[in-house]
Amino acid sequence: MAEILVLANETIGGEALLDAIRARHAQGDARFFVVVPQTRPRHGNVIYDDVVRDSAQVRVDLALEFIRDLGAVGDGEVGDQDPFNAAMDAIRDQPIDEVIVSTLPAANSGWIKRDLIERLEEATGLPVEHVEVDLAEGLPFDVTLVVANLTVAAPELVERLKALAAEAPRRFIVVVPQSGRQGHRVREARQRARRLLASLDDVGIVAAGMIGDPDPYTAVMNAVQYFHISEIVISTLPEGSSQWMADKLVDRVRGATNVPVEHIESHAKAEA
Repeated sequence: MAEILVLANETIGGEALLDAIRARHAQGDARFFVVVPQTRPRHGNVIYDDVVRDSAQVRVDLALEFIRDLGAVGDGEVGDQDPFNAAMDAIRDQPIDEVIVSTLPAANSGWIKRDLIERLEEATGLPVEHVEVDLAEGLPFDVTLVVANLTVAAPELVERLKALAAEAPRRFIVVVPQSGRQGHRVREARQRARRLLASLDDVGIVAAGMIGDPDPYTAVMNAVQYFHISEIVISTLPEGSSQWMADKLVDRVRGATNVPVEHIESHAKAEA
């Protein structure tokens, strides 16, 4: 069975890449190993390693969901920040036979400008297929960014996401900003993210989750950098008891992004 390395970052959900994986699976006798390099965020004064890793893991999870939907066998990992090193680490650890590298079009791709394809061919001797994905053409499904913290357990939020899932093919990315900068806040945010993901999984909604920067605005803007977002859903406590609303989070996100932003006012407060 051929072991195929798939190396991609922001183009992980691009239709051209999904078509390449689908075509290779149709030939039979193939396993896929997805590697997504970590990407440093552009927003925020502090870089949180957990957040950087989580954002890459979400891409891995969504790619594996697609691969398994095809009936193919897949696994994956988060890789080094440098895509060449990320690929070489995987090739050293896995019995790789072929490589698929997905990039933005040449004019916009830092990977192409660094001759990534040629370097991998020369260093490995393996066949390397290059797939260009133009994100301006969109993805074959919508991607909804869900931002919540204390309200992840709220039925108002889950019911709205169920309604969105019924409208059109969608993938949901859940971001739970940390409630503070102390170490235990990471654990709390992960617990809340898992709680919402479990609720969505119970109703058959495909979603992946990550923790975010303690500043919710920074968490949103970094997610918009990491993913090709179609719309944003922000869940808060009612106005008057919500710090996010006091800080005008929804208005600020609407002003800074070019995608629809929906505000869900929720009353159920999640336990830490």
